[in-house]
Parts: sequence; structure tokens; C-alpha cells
Amino acid sequence: MGFSITTWNINSVRLRIELVARYLREHTPDVLCLQETKCPQGQFPSGPLKELGYNHIAEYGQKGYHGVAIVSRLPFRDQRSHDFCGKGDCRHISVTIDRKSAPITVHNFYIPAGGDEPDPEINEKFAHKLQFLKEFEIDSDWNAVPKGHEAVLVGDLNIAPLPHDVWSHKDLLKVVSHTPIETNKMNDILNGGLWNDVMRRHVPPEEKLYTWWSYRAKDWDTANRGRRLDHVWATPKLAAQSKSLEILRDARSWTQPSDHVPVKVSFDF
Repeated sequence: MGFSITTWNINSVRLRIELVARYLREHTPDVLCLQETKCPQGQFPSGPLKELGYNHIAEYGQKGYHGVAIVSRLPFRDQRSHDFCGKGDCRHISVTIDRKSAPITVHNFYIPAGGDEPDPEINEKFAHKLQFLKEFEIDSDWNAVPKGHEAVLVGDLNIAPLPHDVWSHKDLLKVVSHTPIETNKMNDILNGGLWNDVMRRHVPPEEKLYTWWSYRAKDWDTANRGRRLDHVWATPKLAAQSKSLEILRDARSWTQPSDHVPVKVSFDF
């Protein structure tokens, strides 16, 4: 029996609901996790998704900013959201899906981007990002995995942790999302043993791997100055059961696209 999950920063779900529906029709993941929905709570455009059989939707939204949602063909329980940094931002949501082999808790994250200047003394947004990462690492209220359960963590984590997660490691060392203070922290979290980087199980670390291309590029496809900002992590046993990875680069060329593309991982267990 398999299980598939997709993560996608949609950059306004109401603006791009037809793109979401297209993706679900064509790629049929069991679960779709969306970030940056920019949709007030209770206004999520669920109709087109339910018509496709995605009848289970958990949303955590606010007007104009942030927002996360989990769209599923499978029933789930224990919907939760964790407040990081005491800001009340809608950046995390989780649910638990019951499977015969083991229940799977799905965490969906939208970590702060951090602004442009990688100095917490002069950039409040970067200071917020670093504080978020600190709480993300040490706060067991959200990341405890019950005995007999597995877990998967997906989302726009806004960090490209490895040298080949960016188009130029040297040129981006002082650019937010690839600075050493960010990448070291994320790699420390991954090396802690709770999570495995599933995408890099399928694409070796020495190969380029991107999920985001800036709107600022005149010809993003030719320039190919991408970054891997979107991630799929899983508990070690579940990660070892991942069988495929699909990064839908073509979605970056769809009409009125997000600057991120869908990332789908399938598990076989």
C-alpha cells in the first residue's frame, strides 16, 4: 500500500485555485500541502477540490499573509497548529492520517523568508527567522512523534541548506536563504536524527536541485538561477520507504504561476 504527498507554495490559493485543481487532476497525490495561501480562515476555496475527491481540508489562514492548508483524499484527525515566536502567524498545521502499518502525522510549514539583509541587528525579519528556527529545533510541543507513529514534514522552509541547492554557492553565501547561519542551523536539525531529507535520498547532494525560480528573472528557464526552498522530510523508517520524487518544473511556466513548483514524494509500505 502506498502513500503520496505534495508540497507547494501556491502564493495565493484563491488566485491560483485552478492551478491547484489542474495539478490534482493530473498528478493525484493522496495529500497536498499548500503554503502562503494568503486566505482568511473560513474562505478557503474548497469547492473545486472537493469535486475532485479531496473532501478533507485543514486550513489555518489569515488575511493577506502567510497561511497553510492540508488537502487530502484520506480522512485525518488531530488537526493542530503551533504558534512560533508568539506572533500568531499562520505558519504551521498538522494532521494525523491513520494507516494500517502506522499512523502518519503530517506537518506543513511555512518558515519566514527573512527579508533581504542577513543581519539580525538591523533586519527584524531576519531576527524573526532565526528565532523561529531556534524554536523549531528545541520545541518538543510540535515535533514529538508518538511511539508506533511515523511523521512527514513538508513545506516552504525558505532555506537552501546544501551547496547544490542553489545556482551558485559562492555567489549566494551572503544572500538570505543560503547564509551559513541558516544552512548550519538546518543541517544541525537534520543531523539530530529525528528527520531525514527525503529529496536528497533520490537526488545525490552533488547534483543541482531546485524548487523555486524568482519572478525577477526575465527568462527564468534559460537563466536557471534556482534554489531548493521547498522540502520533504520524514522519520527515518518512513524515509527509507520513499520510492519516488517528482518536481514539476513545468508548473513554473503555467499561466500566472507561483514562483515555487509542486514537489511530490511517494512512499511504499
